[in-house]
Amino acid sequence: MTDKLIIFDTTLRDGEQSPGASMTRDEKVRIARALERMRVDVIEAGFPIASPGDFESVKAVADAVKDSTVCGLARALDRDIDRAGEALKGANSARIHTFIATSPIHMKMKLRMQPDAVL
Repeated sequence: MTDKLIIFDTTLRDGEQSPGASMTRDEKVRIARALERMRVDVIEAGFPIASPGDFESVKAVADAVKDSTVCGLARALDRDIDRAGEALKGANSARIHTFIATSPIHMKMKLRMQPDAVL
């Protein structure tokens, strides 16, 4: 087998987690195009269920990027996954990045689930 390094960039989503570091839809598209020119394999464009603006940004990136895979973040919930799928419809190549909280305190207090149920 030949190993392949896949570059997965979270700038458009995780970059907004810093206070005061929000980006407009057009700024996200411009950055996504720059990442595509740098041949980034996967661009995580945002969290579509988080807000109408995030949905529109992911959709705009999915429509603009042609050579990289565009990814939307989603909790392990049907409505999140469906919303991400809607935002990514225009992508040549799309991926949904799902997650669920797994720390003991999150499972107990936030999800009210046992570890087996989370798994």
